[in-house]
Amino acid sequence: MPLSEHEQRMLEQIESALYAEDPKFASSVRGGRLRSTSSRRRLQAAALFAVGLFLLVAGIAAPFKPGGFPIISLVGFIAMFGAGVLLMIGNSRRAAPPDETEHPAAGSGPSSGPTARGSRQRKSGGFSERMEDRFRRRFEQE
Repeated sequence: MPLSEHEQRMLEQIESALYAEDPKFASSVRGGRLRSTSSRRRLQAAALFAVGLFLLVAGIAAPFKPGGFPIISLVGFIAMFGAGVLLMIGNSRRAAPPDETEHPAAGSGPSSGPTARGSRQRKSGGFSERMEDRFRRRFEQE
């Protein structure tokens, strides 16, 4: 489904704001490096989970159980647990809130009144919060 002209303008504004705020991050996203890392991590976790599941089942079925304990199944369980941790680490890094000390000058500039001062205080929260604030203001104006 193609974007309307208004949506295309909004997307261009968001892109330009992203480039202005953090050009290094914007260039890494544009290059596709972030997406490929995420996909690679998911693929690694899925492969590790599959190997762990195989070891878990094979350890139960195998006659090799030193001391009556299925050690191969334990290794398989640990591999499956590691796959889950690998996925959780990848998701928590992406969902972590930005550090407010990274961009100390994000709110600098001339203020044109109380609304500019209020939005300047919110800017320290990050790009997504500013976009949400802009959306709310536009929605309230209509």
